[in-house]
Amino acid sequence: MTAPDLSAHAPLRIGVVGLGRLGKRHAQNLAYRVRGAALAAVCSPLDEELAWARGALPAAREYRDYAALLDDREIDAVWLVTPSALHAQQIVDALRAGKHVFCEKPLSLDLAECERVLREAQRQPHLQATIGFMRRFDPSYRDAYDKIQAGLIGRPFMVRSQTCDQNDPDGFFVRFAPTSGGIFLDCTVHDIDVARWLLGKPNAKRVYAAGTVALHDGLREFGDVDNGVAICEFEHGRLAMFYASRTMAHGNDTGSEVIGTAGSLAVGRNPRLNRVEIADVHGVRNECTPTFFDRFEDAFLYEAQAFVAAVQSGEQSGATLADALEATRIGNALRRSLETGQAVTL
Repeated sequence: MTAPDLSAHAPLRIGVVGLGRLGKRHAQNLAYRVRGAALAAVCSPLDEELAWARGALPAAREYRDYAALLDDREIDAVWLVTPSALHAQQIVDALRAGKHVFCEKPLSLDLAECERVLREAQRQPHLQATIGFMRRFDPSYRDAYDKIQAGLIGRPFMVRSQTCDQNDPDGFFVRFAPTSGGIFLDCTVHDIDVARWLLGKPNAKRVYAAGTVALHDGLREFGDVDNGVAICEFEHGRLAMFYASRTMAHGNDTGSEVIGTAGSLAVGRNPRLNRVEIADVHGVRNECTPTFFDRFEDAFLYEAQAFVAAVQSGEQSGATLADALEATRIGNALRRSLETGQAVTL
């Protein structure tokens, strides 16, 4: 994917809100790697995050208060990398302040909140609002999408997709569990979006989910699991099967398979770090991508480039708020199915 030509436009002045592990990556991309973007401000309530920004980023205005950043008339857009529970209100506030918005997934953990954001965005049609489902910008997923659109595998009717993170013995996901929304809204939401995207955006009809705690017993307190499986029935006879894990020994293992009436496509079946193969007394193997940062480094960059281009052109790029609402709707249904042990009809 080539970078858009934004040379004829003034730089898009962006304020990044939230400088955690993913926020740092986004801020560095916007500061140094996205033509047409200018990192104008950063916002965080944490001293250590602002101190990092001073050392790692070009001079940018600092804010501890989000409302103060929104009052800055020299900010054109906000880039939200904040806790999921804050997303909906922060997007609404940004749109009302006249700012374009990029927000990391999910749009919200609450369906009514998603719908409230959509209503606000409809009142502000001149502003871009995009949710960060970056797999749509990964070169391999993009190539698979283009081949499906060209009819290479006939009519696609099934997706098998997984998001599997390397095990963290320090228990980050346990500490994150109170606000994550559970494994299906945190991890599988990406697979849900990919499945709908590759299958032509069908609506879901019924879902079923099950899970287990293999390693992280602390998740039980929050009704969460560290490994989950799910089936989603879409309209027009389309199906999806999902697997999510927080306990992979070998690294981040993310991939999808699309099955059609005339063939199939697989993305990431072998989660290789590079093209090196090691042969020794243990056999022949390759090393795995350790984290989702490494696996989707290019995708994060390309989605940032696409957002800037979308603001300049006025044309939507990436996942819409409506796409994000549907992903939340399905993710919430999977969580209810996990809790009840019953299939959930949408």
